[in-house]
Amino acid sequence: MANRDLVLVTGAAGFVGSAVARAALAQGYALRVLVRASSPRRNLEGLDAQIAEADMRDQPAVERALAGVRWLLHVAADYRLWARDPESILRNNLDGTTAVMRAALAAGVERVVVTSSVATLKVGPQTLAATEDQPLAPQEAIGAYKRSKVEAERLVERMVRENGLPAVIVNPSTPVGARDQRPTPTGRIIVEAARGRMPAYVETGLNLVDVEDVARGHLLALERGRIGERYILGGENLMLKDLLGEIAGVTGRPPPRLCLPVAPLVPLAHAAEAMARLSGREPFLTVDGLAMSRNRMFFSSEKAKQELGYAPGSHKAGVRAALEWFGREGYLR
Repeated sequence: MANRDLVLVTGAAGFVGSAVARAALAQGYALRVLVRASSPRRNLEGLDAQIAEADMRDQPAVERALAGVRWLLHVAADYRLWARDPESILRNNLDGTTAVMRAALAAGVERVVVTSSVATLKVGPQTLAATEDQPLAPQEAIGAYKRSKVEAERLVERMVRENGLPAVIVNPSTPVGARDQRPTPTGRIIVEAARGRMPAYVETGLNLVDVEDVARGHLLALERGRIGERYILGGENLMLKDLLGEIAGVTGRPPPRLCLPVAPLVPLAHAAEAMARLSGREPFLTVDGLAMSRNRMFFSSEKAKQELGYAPGSHKAGVRAALEWFGREGYLR
């Protein structure tokens, strides 16, 4: 395939990035992937792709990776709800996005799709379905990860207005599926529940979507999205209790029956974070995660359906794929 059909995917070694890379190949694009030298390559196995090694914060290196590229899918992100140094999350996501967008302008890329997150949108305890019309201000965001995504999104919007950056923004909700190596915070919930290590839950809601649908949504945004617009790539709104019940149904374990209020868990989260600062291992229970759980993280993908032709299937396919993959890879032992 000719170079003019070449697409670069950043973060292709990661969970969402590897799904986007596979979707691009399935659509007939020629593929180049940008990965850090230190990134595990397991998710790239079997992919017909050129590999460019660079840190996304290294603008000259990203420019070299963009040589001959027509389209850019910027999926790379630091997705952690906790870090010993919370500012490192902000630096990675904001500095990385800044460098990649400047490189895209310098390289003359025709169109960019930027992977943001529904973390940049307003939700509350009674939210029924938040939309793209309810953006957060940075100071309203809970925790370093959400703040970093809000600031990165605002940066992209500014560069669209002021520099002519040809970017479309997509806001995935909570993707689930195979190849969640790290795993993501939601992947960890699936693993812990499947191992029978979640005897209780908090009363919270989330929007779950098969990562394969999110990946296809990226390609639809590339082909049909309006420059400067945001599109939620979500699936189905459900309560955490219902997700845990689905996992129990697949694994044959009894579902958790105990619903806990958030307030008594906050001291436990502080203790877990104190332990994590000593061990360096990300805690399962975090203060920011509990603060987020007070809201119903419900979203509407109607705009993406109407404008892009986005048509997500059942989230249950993603949950099953995640459980099968985690089982094969030894996470459920």
